Amino acid sequence: MSKLLLHLQPPSLSSLIKPRHRSLLPLPAPPLRLRRLLSTTPSAETSATAKDGGDPSVNDGSVEGGGGNGGITTDYPTGEFAMEEFGPWRTFVVKLRMLFALPWERVRKGSVLSMKLKGEISDQLQSRFSSGLSLPQICENLVKAAYDPRIAGVYLQIEPLSCGWGKVEEIRRHILNFKKSGKFIVGYVSVCGEKEYYLACACGELFAPPSAYVSLFGLAVQATFLGGVFEKVGIEPQIQRIGKYKSAGDQLSRKNISEENREMLTSLLDNIYGNWVDTVSATQGKKREEIEEFLNSGVYQIERLKEEGWLTNLQYDDEVISMMKERLGQKKDLSMVDYRKYSKVRKWTLGLAGAKHQIAVIRASGSISRTRSPLSISSSGIISEKFIEKIRCVKDSKKYKAVIIRIDSPGGDALASDLMWREIKLLAASKPVIASMSDVAASGGYYMAMAADTIVAEELTLTGSIGVVTGKFSLSKLYERIGFNKEIISRGRFAELNAAEQRPFRPDEAELFAKGAQNAYKQFRDKAASSRSMTVDQMEEVAQGRVWIAKDAASRGLVDALGGLSRAVAIAKQKANIPQDQQVRLVEVSRPSPTLLDVLTGMGNSVFGFESKMNEVLHELTSFNGVQARMDGIIFERLGGASMGSPILSLIKDYLGLF
Repeated sequence: MSKLLLHLQPPSLSSLIKPRHRSLLPLPAPPLRLRRLLSTTPSAETSATAKDGGDPSVNDGSVEGGGGNGGITTDYPTGEFAMEEFGPWRTFVVKLRMLFALPWERVRKGSVLSMKLKGEISDQLQSRFSSGLSLPQICENLVKAAYDPRIAGVYLQIEPLSCGWGKVEEIRRHILNFKKSGKFIVGYVSVCGEKEYYLACACGELFAPPSAYVSLFGLAVQATFLGGVFEKVGIEPQIQRIGKYKSAGDQLSRKNISEENREMLTSLLDNIYGNWVDTVSATQGKKREEIEEFLNSGVYQIERLKEEGWLTNLQYDDEVISMMKERLGQKKDLSMVDYRKYSKVRKWTLGLAGAKHQIAVIRASGSISRTRSPLSISSSGIISEKFIEKIRCVKDSKKYKAVIIRIDSPGGDALASDLMWREIKLLAASKPVIASMSDVAASGGYYMAMAADTIVAEELTLTGSIGVVTGKFSLSKLYERIGFNKEIISRGRFAELNAAEQRPFRPDEAELFAKGAQNAYKQFRDKAASSRSMTVDQMEEVAQGRVWIAKDAASRGLVDALGGLSRAVAIAKQKANIPQDQQVRLVEVSRPSPTLLDVLTGMGNSVFGFESKMNEVLHELTSFNGVQARMDGIIFERLGGASMGSPILSLIKDYLGLF
């Protein structure tokens, strides 16, 4: 069956006074003056604390964009972080809570929080069965560590990262905010690439082993094409893409890059590269030309980074730990607390909870579909049915003053995107809704976001891609080569439109197929124009399937404000008429709840790798049915370290030995 795709393929707060466990001693009521003071404390146990319009962990930028009105600037609060001083009573409360803390919340005074960042960093909260850190965990741990009197500093080990630049920017902001506490934060890198250094240089001190790899050679973007491969094996992709910049489907149908796609990717790369150079030059206090000269000199020795002042010193991990131990005057082993244990420390214990106003946070990460595929082995992705249930639950609840939809999606099924758009619009009619974009919110991801009152994105978020693509595979030549035959008996002129993969489209079928895609694009574009208070012609100029960096999207009216989650919180408070100096309780609606099946399938994925990969290939070959609002995969990294990305190409590479 043919379907359309919209796709882009590049704290629960509690009272400060009332203890939650019987093991905690009840506290006497504070004087009235102190009760008033406590009523405005930072708060967030589950997700985040909002101070000055946002999480006290976040210091967002203040650049305004379209405001949903075609480029007119709106005065939005920044949600800038400011370290709050605790008064005598609040300090006493915190000390008492830590004294009677649960076993897993106990931390020795003078401890160093150790966190390791690597690989993909999920925007979703992680379950106990998940390995690694999620973005919410990283940010919350840095918030808690800044206020926790038992934590003396942070040791941040940064390994190769494969997340997008939006998450990198959010983490970097939290590092800078943590430094406002006056505590030290030490960075350590063993492989120094662009993303890793972008984070690490924000730390107060940066170390690397003498044998560390240097990969600071600049950035590259790559696009891979399977058209020639499919031609050799007898697979003919028949793709309809609407929008001259809509590159989704090009990987399957083309042998090289289109001029429009080259133009778009060049612009994206220039923005990301320019931001990296500007940020590093500002951090080091050097001129932009000096940074570029260093990159272009082909540095491969870590010693050069030390000589040029790019890092503090070359030391092994144990030497850095010894250095921190001496600094803290600890005679025995350095007291370190692992991020997994520290994630169990509640903000309530640290006096960072206690607000009455609640804002719901609904997270939407991954590709969009209506239902979970029976071949799917992953629990990731946005399932419209489940997402709509959460939206309706929040809409029917009177306790939420506003809602933040946190989006990290390249898009997917167009129908699913539209159904979620409708539910978000209905929700926005009853209470303020703010869309907060992570790494990417494009095509179907943008479709969801444009239903919100206000759109907030990181400066390097990939967004836009207002266009659609649809298609099917003709396998006639492949069937002929392998001796396979398939015959269909049908009634109705177009009965075989979506079922007959054993032959190409007839001319009338191709025409009908194209009309369906055109109609889906028109609906998407017109709704986007209405949502952003633009004319259709104005929207057409920024649509056409083009992917934008959020900074450029803001100047074109597609995004309202630049910043992270805390800025979204600040704007939500403004829309809900909550004073910026009052704290809010962020309630995570999308909390993880893994089942035994999730755990077993997760094990099977690693044990039966080939079968899992074959399932992905079969699903990809058979599920490109219908209209998709999808952004094509974009990989910004060094070419030598780039992933092949597509499961089809990976299968060919790993098992057929063609590469």
